Amino acid sequence: MSEHLRIAVLCPHFAPDNAPTGEVFTRIVHELAELGHELHVITTLPWYREHAIEQEWSGKGKGGLVRREATPWGSITRVHPFPGADKRNLLRRAAGFVGFSALAGLTSLRGGRVDAVLAMSPPLTLGLTGWGTHLIRRGPLVFNIQDIFPDAAVATGAIKNRAVIAVARKLERVSYHRAAAITVLSDDLRDNVVAKLKPSHRARVHVIPNFVDTEFIRPSNRMTELRRQLAIGDAPVVLYAGNLGFSQSLEMVIDAAADFPEATFLINGDGAAQSELKDRAVGLRNVVFSGYQPRERLPEVLATGDIHLVPLKAGLGRVSVPSKMYSILAAGRPVLAAIDADTEVPRILQTSGAGMAVEPDQPEQFAGALRAMLADLPKWTEKGAAGREWVLRAASPQAVALEYERLIRSLARRSLHGS
Repeated sequence: MSEHLRIAVLCPHFAPDNAPTGEVFTRIVHELAELGHELHVITTLPWYREHAIEQEWSGKGKGGLVRREATPWGSITRVHPFPGADKRNLLRRAAGFVGFSALAGLTSLRGGRVDAVLAMSPPLTLGLTGWGTHLIRRGPLVFNIQDIFPDAAVATGAIKNRAVIAVARKLERVSYHRAAAITVLSDDLRDNVVAKLKPSHRARVHVIPNFVDTEFIRPSNRMTELRRQLAIGDAPVVLYAGNLGFSQSLEMVIDAAADFPEATFLINGDGAAQSELKDRAVGLRNVVFSGYQPRERLPEVLATGDIHLVPLKAGLGRVSVPSKMYSILAAGRPVLAAIDADTEVPRILQTSGAGMAVEPDQPEQFAGALRAMLADLPKWTEKGAAGREWVLRAASPQAVALEYERLIRSLARRSLHGS
């Protein structure tokens, strides 16, 4: 095995797509490239922001279903994501994931032998795509799990059909057992995946957390240009930044705003629940909505909030770790999380001292904790600053890339010795 690794990477988003998981995988690829490795990325045309292919990437004469580009560290192949305009149409979205995974699989087969195939879920279908790539290009499959599917969808009620759930769970088990290694973001996710594996496969599950770019995201002045644009002024800002979906308890956040007229509740993002949330906020003058901002404005968005919210519905804390947690702490801001107890987010907040966690979907607990934080905002501002120190120690991009490099080398050595 040479020092130089060749790695095929399959992921649904990659820069300039602005999905949080795309930003994670983009940075992992670049960090591995900095270590001297060759990477070949198979991903989609950018589509996350509007759930449609971005205008500059669409249109006739721009490459059709598949576009390839060479990079200093390897290559990027972008394929059509088959997006659905209606984010709530789960059948249409599932068909889109299958279409993307199939097309990605076909395009991933060229290029010769690799030392590893790194594939990401969701979508879960990329597990089988990665396995197919492994069969042709020989590198062992490392399957990265960002969210546990279908558990998260079942917990939120997004999937209720028993037959669909059964098929998804079967696909999940098959995908896990085809991987040489499975990486998850927390001990909670590890426990979930291990319980679904044969005893002989359980040692294949490894915890490698996501990270945050602490050079890009730094603490900065709360009086941002975004405040000026939204006419917020210097009022305390309680900020939710992220996807407006049905996994988050954003109805509880909107309802709480009525009890805190001294604060502005800023909902920054887009998603399937956006129209319902706007209807719920009618008449609340201290609730402001703003759509996704360009990635270059992320540090400014994070700086705008005096208190950041991470509200997940009950049952989701063990199957999902919100990647925004690391970004908020890197910005030096305190967090109020409404999430299952004894899961990764409350543990991070306890260790870092940068926030409070209450039980999910408990409006009185949530309002009480928020009232306490707003009443002593200078103290919590200091605690938020301590959160950045924790991130610098625990979640740097370089450390995460080295973990992946070590894992891939260990799999390659095992393969070389036939074990």
